[in-house]
Amino acid sequence: MILRYDLQFFAKEGPGGEKTEEATSKKLEDTRKEGQVCKSMELTNAILLFVAFLTIRIFGLMMGESFVNLFRYVYSVIPDYVRVWSGQLPEREFVLLMRMVILRIIIILAPVLIAGVLVAFVVNVIQVKWKVTSKPLQPKFSKLNPVSGMKRLFSKDKLIELLKSILKVGLFGYVVYSYMKDRIGMLALMLDFEILPAVGLVAKTTLDVGMRISLIYLLIGIGDYIYQRYKFREDTKMTKQEVKDEYKDAEGDPQIKGKIRQKMQEASRRRMMQSVPEADVVITNPTHYAVALRYDTEISDAPVVTAKGQDFLAQKIKELAADGGVEIVENKPLARMLYHNVELGAAIPPELYQAVAEVLAFVYHLREQKSPA
Repeated sequence: MILRYDLQFFAKEGPGGEKTEEATSKKLEDTRKEGQVCKSMELTNAILLFVAFLTIRIFGLMMGESFVNLFRYVYSVIPDYVRVWSGQLPEREFVLLMRMVILRIIIILAPVLIAGVLVAFVVNVIQVKWKVTSKPLQPKFSKLNPVSGMKRLFSKDKLIELLKSILKVGLFGYVVYSYMKDRIGMLALMLDFEILPAVGLVAKTTLDVGMRISLIYLLIGIGDYIYQRYKFREDTKMTKQEVKDEYKDAEGDPQIKGKIRQKMQEASRRRMMQSVPEADVVITNPTHYAVALRYDTEISDAPVVTAKGQDFLAQKIKELAADGGVEIVENKPLARMLYHNVELGAAIPPELYQAVAEVLAFVYHLREQKSPA
């Protein structure tokens, strides 16, 4: 039995073959508009966790005292409410008490909440810059395709996410075990402590473990960010055909642009050739170069190159000059200098004034001799 298979099945998706070209700026901008950016949630969560534990370590004593004071206050006023209302806590007073307690808890936790919001905002802006888009919120029916769903479920990305989860659980478990193995005995004696020392010991143990876990998590987040940048660059690569199509869309078809450029050059050449009979002199090489000069003091302070050409075009300029009665002067160095260094329609540079002046003086002298007395 012969098995037939298509090697293109293993190639990256995309018209024009395998995606080997780096993404263009337009492709990156379009991808960003779609909400696809290089972003590591692991790094964001790791920094948030680290900042949360760091904030608690800084403000922990103050927050702990505030919680204890709040706890004492609540339990001190409940008997008064119960006594006044015959053993029953009225609903309205209970709601007001709970509202006050929730507000006080929010105020106590304000340093952690504010730090978390600021850090989440800053970390995300640093990763993806600031650009608001609603595209990711729009429903996509392609996501309802069960075949695509199965592909995503068993994709390389899901495998990597599974490996990351296993790595996190393993590392976090090792951190907790290595820290707690020598402190189990001390925690067992906590039953003999008073409430405040016991709470303090639990808080200190939790903070120490949390800081260690957050530092390990931060290393994982940095590694994940590096991987996400690599993955984003690979996912946004383009095929050679996609690059060509994008260039055509942005700049126009090169063949059409070439034809337009050719038409413009032909029109410019026709205008140039029409100006040859109006020139004062044509300086030649004599066979390779021809440059037409015109000197009009009302237009320019120096002679202007009105036409120039090489080989075949030089011969056409000389023919038009002869038909128009324009003097043709052979000066090989000057012709080459003018052709290579002076643009069409530009005045000659000062360093050529002397040489051109001598040619024009010779031409004007010939005109005087030819003119009738």
